[in-house]
Amino acid sequence: MSIVGRAVASRSTLPVLSNVLMKTDNGQLKLSANNFELGINCWIGAKIDQEGAITVPARLLTEFVNSLPPERIDMELDEQTQTLNLRCARFESNIKGIDAQEFPTVAGVSEDDIIIKLEPESLRTMIKQVVFAAATDESRPVFTGVLIRFNGDTLIMAAADGFRLSVKVTSLNQSASQVIEDHSEVSSLIIPGRALTELSRVSGDQEQPIELVVTPSRRQVIFRMQDVELVSQLIEGDFPDYTRIIPKGHTTRSVLDTANFLKAV
Repeated sequence: MSIVGRAVASRSTLPVLSNVLMKTDNGQLKLSANNFELGINCWIGAKIDQEGAITVPARLLTEFVNSLPPERIDMELDEQTQTLNLRCARFESNIKGIDAQEFPTVAGVSEDDIIIKLEPESLRTMIKQVVFAAATDESRPVFTGVLIRFNGDTLIMAAADGFRLSVKVTSLNQSASQVIEDHSEVSSLIIPGRALTELSRVSGDQEQPIELVVTPSRRQVIFRMQDVELVSQLIEGDFPDYTRIIPKGHTTRSVLDTANFLKAV
């Protein structure tokens, strides 16, 4: 719940967006949340006796599960009343839900998608060093995003809010470079800063490559990890040419110890 909960809509005219979709999927339990800007799918191991799906209030479910001891949870769905029964040790609760058919689908990976594999540690470092510079003012949508540009064998990430600018460049692995060479139409993407912040959070212990997946429509991007998929809308528009802002040379250059500098500030 701590993973998908960040994609639950806090304010929405659609009650189902405040819910989490719980669905059996190939012998696992799939949890999904979607606020139309950010969507997250997460799979957890479970013993499935019968297939089923329901959406339940995220906050209510989270509060109940957090109060339980670290033991097995048994769940049973009454499809007639759309009620989910949860039992754990001496605790039991019935949570009224909404039909799963009303939940907006969170996009998944398909055969037609373009997949680029990125090193997780390098990606997390880039996000940490760049995303803070993205704007939070929604009046200029492009500035709330982070530019991701693939240029040959390098990955460039840049963000700016009109007052500050951060740019990070790193090398791509050979397979990623080849994909970009074959699909130049995805060489530049603008991804919401919030989506990248959540990606960094949910991929904290991911060691296998993170797959960046671009849908054929180029309106969405999917980050696929082990047991987790994070889906984000792409931001339309042109990111400013940040290279014009960065001076070509300098008269003074200072190298400071990070820890000492932070103490002084």
